[in-house]
Amino acid sequence: MPQTALPSNEERAMLRDSVRGYLSEHWPPDRAVADAADPEKLRALWRGLASQGLAALGCDPSEGGLREIVLVMQELGRAACPVPLLDAALLNLAQAAGALADPTWLPLLDAMRKGDAWVAWSFGLFDGDPPLVETGHAATHFAVLGSGPSMALLTASAPGLTVRPARAMGDDSLYRLDLEASGTSSRSFPRPLVDDLLAIAQLGVTARALGAATRAFELAVDYAKERKQFGQPIGRFQAIQHKLADCQIALQGLRLATDNAALQYDLQTTHWRWFAAAARSLACKTLRQVSLQTQHAFGAIGYSEEHEAPRHFKRVHLDALRYGGERAARETLAEHFLGADPQPLPAYDLGSAGNAFRDEVRAWLATHWSGERKQAHDALPFHQREYDADFARSLGATGWIGLAWPTRFGGQARGALEQLAFMEEMERVDAPRVGAPVQAAMLQVFGTEEQQRRLLPEILRGEAIYGMGYSEPDAGSDLASLRTRAVRDGDSYTIDGQKIWTTTYWGQYMLLATRTDATAKPAHAGITMFVVPMNTPGITVKTSTTMYGGTFANVFYDAVRVPVSARIGEENEGWKVLTGALATERGFIGGGIVLKVARAFEELCEHIRGAEVNGWPLCDDPLVRMRIADMAAQIEAGRQMMLHCARQVDAGTTPPEDAAASKVYSGELMERFGEMALDILGLQGTLSERSPGAVLRGRVEQNLRHSLMWVISIGTNEIQRSLIAQRGLGLPR
Repeated sequence: MPQTALPSNEERAMLRDSVRGYLSEHWPPDRAVADAADPEKLRALWRGLASQGLAALGCDPSEGGLREIVLVMQELGRAACPVPLLDAALLNLAQAAGALADPTWLPLLDAMRKGDAWVAWSFGLFDGDPPLVETGHAATHFAVLGSGPSMALLTASAPGLTVRPARAMGDDSLYRLDLEASGTSSRSFPRPLVDDLLAIAQLGVTARALGAATRAFELAVDYAKERKQFGQPIGRFQAIQHKLADCQIALQGLRLATDNAALQYDLQTTHWRWFAAAARSLACKTLRQVSLQTQHAFGAIGYSEEHEAPRHFKRVHLDALRYGGERAARETLAEHFLGADPQPLPAYDLGSAGNAFRDEVRAWLATHWSGERKQAHDALPFHQREYDADFARSLGATGWIGLAWPTRFGGQARGALEQLAFMEEMERVDAPRVGAPVQAAMLQVFGTEEQQRRLLPEILRGEAIYGMGYSEPDAGSDLASLRTRAVRDGDSYTIDGQKIWTTTYWGQYMLLATRTDATAKPAHAGITMFVVPMNTPGITVKTSTTMYGGTFANVFYDAVRVPVSARIGEENEGWKVLTGALATERGFIGGGIVLKVARAFEELCEHIRGAEVNGWPLCDDPLVRMRIADMAAQIEAGRQMMLHCARQVDAGTTPPEDAAASKVYSGELMERFGEMALDILGLQGTLSERSPGAVLRGRVEQNLRHSLMWVISIGTNEIQRSLIAQRGLGLPR
């Protein structure tokens, strides 16, 4: 079905607001626990929700498909409301698939959609769980899958059916079904449909758990703004800020992955079950960890049963373990990569323009970055493979270095999703870096006409590359503390100072942050930016080998004279220039890291498929399969965060907290991937390039050593967490 036939985002927002408003009025938090124990109040609420059309979700995708079901399940989770929305949706989807065409089902389905019937669904033994259902005390009917498979429909008063409370997580939230007689209506049920519905059910309870965890998290954030210790709100303490920032990052990644999985189902794409399995696998661990961290933020108040937090904690754990938990999801993911018909990571949709451009870039690279040219480059040590001047000039001839540039600067004015397509294809073939995107953006916004005319064409042709002279011995992430001085002397400036940790010191230019007013208040008001040619007299470069085998440099500026025309922007306005450039870079830096991890992950899976340990295929090791599945789910969350940032750029907004979340998650994902790979490969995985027996030419261990740079570069992850907490969550500074 084409995407245009599905409900719009505006319609989905209206649905969310409507459900949240209805539940706020008819299922307030202070009554939720007591009302959940009362069958009549539950049934009355179900009739009310059914009157809003919610019990019919799944009947017609154009009116409400799996994305809408997932959305409403999140709202039910927020409200700790146990109505059988998911059970009804499963029956609707089963009928839409032609499985409940028998006329004997029609009266029940009609009554269910009116809210007059409460049907509790059980997968029987197909989900690996005991025969448990929710709210058995309120159900009027039970739909139970049995051997065959077949579907049995039983009324609550059916002979031979016993419904008993099964206390779980301290509450009577589950009920055990004891069946001693066949149902009043039993029909065969296609096994492929059972598998599809089970995946949908898992995604549904994932969404409900996500809603519960999100509600508890929001309460914890509000609490941290108000609760005082030692004379100030606890939300000002860095430990609380970073704890809650981690929760925000985790919830955002899962929310995006869950919504995408539901969309893939509604579009009936080939790999929708893969996306659903990734969201489910991610949720089972992520949401439980978020619940624990949320409880820690609440302290003692959070485990009082009078508070909302305990019910959300319980819901998260029950839903994370429901329908087989993460076992089936992880096996789906593992089989995708390590099974008899192995596949790469499913491609993500970049829209018609992005998808077409991805194909165009792939075709160009197959011609211009292949054969002997690429083989010679790949044979170089890792530290010599970052840049290739000939390749940069070849790419410069395409105009793609200016993908996002405005046309007035010679660019192609392409969108962010097309930029992602380019990044993905470059990473797929390990192509060397090109261009100077941050510096180009800075020049386009703040540069003079003369600077733009002289400097931008060099970048566009692939002839110039820039370093970034930001960090100093006493000014790393705290750039407002930098001390490198630039003193005006007529038509020139004299620069003195030191920059450290500069990686692209070998470029033609340095983008240099200096202090031009030592008395400015606040301190960042006295910063000015310059473009400094690296062959300018007075520059001394002292290199140091990095842990990952590359180099960075201490760069000393001793009486370096540059003309006023080298200044970008006005004097003392460098902070505006600088932060704008960093925001641009951070918006894509997370995506770039995720693409590196995805590429390395696929290479590792390829190696595992052909490896043996003690005569046994490594791909059959249960622990290996579990770790691969877990990492695949984490990569998918990172990819969705990357796409989210790109779509925001195309929409004209780039919230810094979202870019920061993507950067933090992706950088630490690269670390986790490296450690996971070594766990699988053992000591052999630590062998470096050109060492006999090195796995993937030593790429695994080299990537792990390199990963440490990404959690520090472009602002440390700790600084990014503070940004997320303060600007994204509104916690006090």
